[in-house]
Amino acid sequence: MNLAPDSLVLWQWGGFKVNLTLAMTWAVMALLSVGAWLITRRLGDGPQLSRWQNLLEVLVHGMGEQIRELSRHEPGPYLPFVGTLFIFVASCSLLSVLPGFVPPTASLSTATALALCVFVAVPLFGIADQGLGAYLRRYLRPNLFMLPFNIIGELSRTISLAVRLYGNMMSGTVIVAILLGFMPFFVPVLMRLLGLLTGMIQAYIFAVLAMVYIASALSAHAPAPGRDSG
Repeated sequence: MNLAPDSLVLWQWGGFKVNLTLAMTWAVMALLSVGAWLITRRLGDGPQLSRWQNLLEVLVHGMGEQIRELSRHEPGPYLPFVGTLFIFVASCSLLSVLPGFVPPTASLSTATALALCVFVAVPLFGIADQGLGAYLRRYLRPNLFMLPFNIIGELSRTISLAVRLYGNMMSGTVIVAILLGFMPFFVPVLMRLLGLLTGMIQAYIFAVLAMVYIASALSAHAPAPGRDSG
């Protein structure tokens, strides 16, 4: 039993390989892109809105409120990034109920890539909010000797974010495979539902942790006067 879809190479040309993880990631990206285009091509502002637009507005509003509560900042600058993380991870979990689909989040490489996105985004948002000098000074608090420990802390939470997502997603896949070997007629539906619930929870946790890390980069200074603090 393969523990990750990385080992299955679908196509290779020289040193360039397309494995199952990459193919499934592209498939999810394509599906989300087409779905976003179909939902947003006929947006309206009247009393009669389509079901898909209502669903989209509820989702966006809910994510915005969560970001506002966590960061005490207006969600506008952070919603596209955090929302994309949540929708991607959640979509991978939802699509896992389809026969033959292997969620790319069950691969350590995908989980690491998502965690690295958060690792890069945190200082970028912090610098945009406070300025380069003010943001870098936070690594010297409470004194200069804390610099290496603060840097190690940044790296360790990125590693933990990747391992947490990979571990939870991969463990569910392995458990389902093992149980299917014992009870192939009774377990599938129950385990699929349990795996779907677990995946959605992990999508929420991953997005929340990403926003918590971003909020920590914004907390060196109090919100500017006039900014809505939620």
